[in-house]
Amino acid sequence: MIDLPIRLAAAPISWGVCEVPDWGYQLSAERVLGDMRELGFTATETGPDGFLPADPPALRDALAGYGLSCVGGFIPTVLHDPDHDPLPDLLMAVDRIVAVGGEVAVLAAATGNAGYDARPTLDDAGWETLLRNLDRLAGAARERGVEAALHPHVGTMIEQRPEVLRVIEGSTVPLCLDTGHLLAGGTDPIEVVALAAHRVRLVHLKDVRAELAAAVRRGEYTYTAAVRAGMYTPLGAGDVDIAAIIAGLTAVGYDGCYVLEQDTILDAEADGDGAMRDVAASIAYLRTVCSTSA
Repeated sequence: MIDLPIRLAAAPISWGVCEVPDWGYQLSAERVLGDMRELGFTATETGPDGFLPADPPALRDALAGYGLSCVGGFIPTVLHDPDHDPLPDLLMAVDRIVAVGGEVAVLAAATGNAGYDARPTLDDAGWETLLRNLDRLAGAARERGVEAALHPHVGTMIEQRPEVLRVIEGSTVPLCLDTGHLLAGGTDPIEVVALAAHRVRLVHLKDVRAELAAAVRRGEYTYTAAVRAGMYTPLGAGDVDIAAIIAGLTAVGYDGCYVLEQDTILDAEADGDGAMRDVAASIAYLRTVCSTSA
């Protein structure tokens, strides 16, 4: 068990396991879950479809075999199209999360295209549909005992600062505070804590090299190229003020989970060793942060 005063969970993307086609080398579930256990994690997100069993009893057994529980899952779904109803897909995912004891369904406002390197522009009708769907889906998930939290994410319809603020002002949906994706999209995550800490239901902890994130916003790098170039770093090695974010959330009584989640691209199975070292370095940094603020 990881000896920290915050609830810390893992995520398969820190080992390069991703839903994006051709993202990189995909490690086996046995390798990733075994590394999580070795590092002391007791909870994880489920990762993309196909990584772990879809059948809830089999999923529960797969996690329990490594001493892990489920904190939730990532659900990219189209929310802005008036001709598409995202509710059935959400409920299927939510029922799976409920069945394995998870807490949060992490929503991303998918573009409808594969990957995160390009996205369309929303018109007023699209925004109206998206905001209405956010509140509708959050209510439906809550009725089943799970919180649906919107995850602002590079390459989705909610990426940049004006979009994040419009969601905060125009809906009541809970939030997944992803420190890296917010900064990469041009939003200071500390600003989101100040504006809407009471709506945060889950935190994804990432650190980011701000100069590479800015290059993505300028169109000089695609998101995928920036990740491959090292945009995400172990905690404490980038430009996100992780300590201030944890302090700000602690001050308002946040008692949810922090998911250590660093988007990573692997080129070969051996790269999993480096991914594990990066996760271990982030845990060590969090020990320093938490001991300093205690």
